[in-house]
Parts: sequence; C-alpha cells; structure tokens
Amino acid sequence: MADAPQDQIAPLLNPEGWELLASLGPYREDEAFRLNASLRKAGHSPELVSAVLTQSRLRTKAEAKFGEFARQMIFTQAGLEQATRLTVAARHAQRFAEAGVQHVADLGCGLGADAMALASLDLRVTAVEMDETTAACATMNLIPFRNATVVHADATAVDLDGMDGVWLDPARRTTSTSGTKRIWDPEDFSPPLSFVESLAAAGLAVGVKMGPGMPHDSVPVDCEAQWVSVGGDVTEVALWFNAVRRPGIRRAALVLGPAGAAELTSSEDFDGGPVAPVGPVEGYLYEPDGAVIRAGLVADVALQLGGHLVDEHIAYICAPELHDSPFARAYKVLEVMPYNVKALKAWVKDQGIGVLDIKKRGTSVTPEELRKQLLPSGKNTAGKNTAGKASGKSGKKTATLVLTRIGEERVAVVVEPV
Repeated sequence: MADAPQDQIAPLLNPEGWELLASLGPYREDEAFRLNASLRKAGHSPELVSAVLTQSRLRTKAEAKFGEFARQMIFTQAGLEQATRLTVAARHAQRFAEAGVQHVADLGCGLGADAMALASLDLRVTAVEMDETTAACATMNLIPFRNATVVHADATAVDLDGMDGVWLDPARRTTSTSGTKRIWDPEDFSPPLSFVESLAAAGLAVGVKMGPGMPHDSVPVDCEAQWVSVGGDVTEVALWFNAVRRPGIRRAALVLGPAGAAELTSSEDFDGGPVAPVGPVEGYLYEPDGAVIRAGLVADVALQLGGHLVDEHIAYICAPELHDSPFARAYKVLEVMPYNVKALKAWVKDQGIGVLDIKKRGTSVTPEELRKQLLPSGKNTAGKNTAGKASGKSGKKTATLVLTRIGEERVAVVVEPV
C-alpha cells in the first residue's frame, strides 16, 4: 500500500527536507532507482527520500499546469488532478479584480492555485481547506503572498463577514487507497451546489468551478456559465453570479490555445439561440471545439462559417469554403462513403493505407476496434495524420476517417486535416 499523503508531505516541512527537494533536478523515471539509492547512501532516511522523490515527480508533472512555478510548490496527487491551470486561474482572479472585489474567500482552496492568482492581483485572500495535508501544502504555496491566509476548516462553516467575494472549487472526487473516483451529482460535491447558490442569494460576488460535463438543466438560472478549453481539452465550466457575472451573457465558450484566447458568447438560454440549416457533407468539415459543444454554441459557429450542420443532432459542420476559426478544426472533404466494414476494408487495401486516424460522433463504433479490422496488420504504423500522403520513414500512406450519422444513415467521410 502506498504511503498516505501526510507521510509524503510532513518530511518536507523542515529545512533538511526542503533543501534536499530544492537540490533535485527535473524528475526522470529512468534515474529514480539510482537516485533513491544515492540519497539513502548519503544518509537521508528512507521516509525523506521517498517524500522528495514523490514530490519531484509531482512537480515535473505539474509543469503542464503551473509552468516554472511548479518548481517551488508542494503537491499531492489528488490535489494536482483537480488543481486549476495557472493560466485559467489568472482569468478567474481577473473577474474579481475587475468587479472591484477587495477580499475573496477561496473555499475549498486545494493546493492554492486560484488563491495564488487572486493574491497576485493584490486582492486579500482567505483560503479555506478542510483536508489538513492539503491545507499544509496550500500554506507552503502561498508563503510568498502576505495578503493570503490559509485556514484549516470546513468551507461551509467559515464566517464570511468582511468578505465581498467567494471562489469555490468543490471536491468532485472521492479518494481512497485505490485512487480517486469522480462524483457526478452536484449535490454530492463538497461543498454542494445548493451552498454555492445560498452565497449568491446573499448578494456576494460568487464564482464556482464545476466539471465540464455539467448538464444544462443543472445550471442555475441566475448565473453566467463559461466553458473553458485549454489546448483542445475542456477543463471546466465556471458559474458566475452577481458582480462577477457579465451583463447580457448567459453562456460562453472560452478557447485558450497557442494563438491566444478567443471567446464566443450568447445572451440566450440553453434552449434558445439561432438555428443552423442542415445540409450535405461537402467542401470542408469542421469539428467544433469541446467548449463550444458543451456551451451549446455549435449553431452559432456554423453560421459564422457560412456553413450548415450535417445532422441537426450531431456537432459536425460543413461549409463550402475554408475559414480559419479558433472555435473549430477544419478538414477538407475528399470522399463520402456509406459505412460498411467490408467496403472500407477494401478501400484501405486499394489505397495502400498504413496509418488510419478515426474520428467519430453520433455512432457507437469503437475506433480502436474498427482500426484493427481495417488495417492489414491490425496495427497503425507511426506517422502524420495527413490523408493520402506518405508517412515519414515508414513510407505508408495515411488517412483520416470521420464516422458519423446523417439521419438514419451511417457514413464514413475521408478527410484531410487542414
């Protein structure tokens, strides 16, 4: 059984542990065994060596969310899984700053990512965390900020007198010795969504981070819901109430990518908004960003592109011309075929395809299983996902198939990524 989180954190909270951790470079799995032996030979206890190696591994993993800041932070595995990316936390903090909020309670602060972002904008922050080990990590992570205080307490029992803003990141997982398990019902979160709504009803500026799969009918009627994607992955939906809710916006999709930030908004509720036409698979096929799909803004993107849906229930768009959009990835349509495994297998053979990328929406087909059926070897050969082109050193042609449904008909669309 793995050590409990507190056993991996406590040895670091003294000068010897902290200095030893600071002396380590980036974690490398192939060097871990040798480094373990070397540190023990140098006289460090097995408990300390285990703690610093675990922390070194988590810091390296955390760089994807925290960049260079990860090198000075303390993590737990569960805390890192739920922690907000620093780029997204900065946008949360900006909401409160622009609304003129002075003192924010970060209820369920976890490792302190959002509290760090809030404090960096000179807001007073009271960061509250019920788990003792996680609270200790947050305390260490917030040491550079004199305007931030960590309180080890139940988020629902903290006196909010004097605070005009509240940020919450409810626990949406349960943790056990076998790992973490996701919770789906907002009323089972800690704290529950009803508690969040009670804070908003009291007039506080409230923001809360929820899982991106939150059903539309669970979104409270008096808030703005903003879905966020980072590098193509939908990371959250943030609900904003009162002073931190933007006027005239009910739902939004914020897309953060290499080219920067782009946002699509709507004042309409989830059952409103424009209706896009439905038409054939032709020209260019567009795959909307996940945040756009979650926010129910696919029709808005279709109209922006001068295009149409291929089916009114499926989030694929076609347009006659190529447009560069941050809200959808484009593919050139090369061929449309009925979905038939035998015919597709013959097509793969005739075309000499050795690398096959399969996307799907609106069909129960499992891409991995279909790929095994279609490729002669049953395996992909590594290469680029560019239809009809040679695949690097392998010399094999590659192709991209999009499987979808048009009405009751299943089709396979051969496309070329743009």
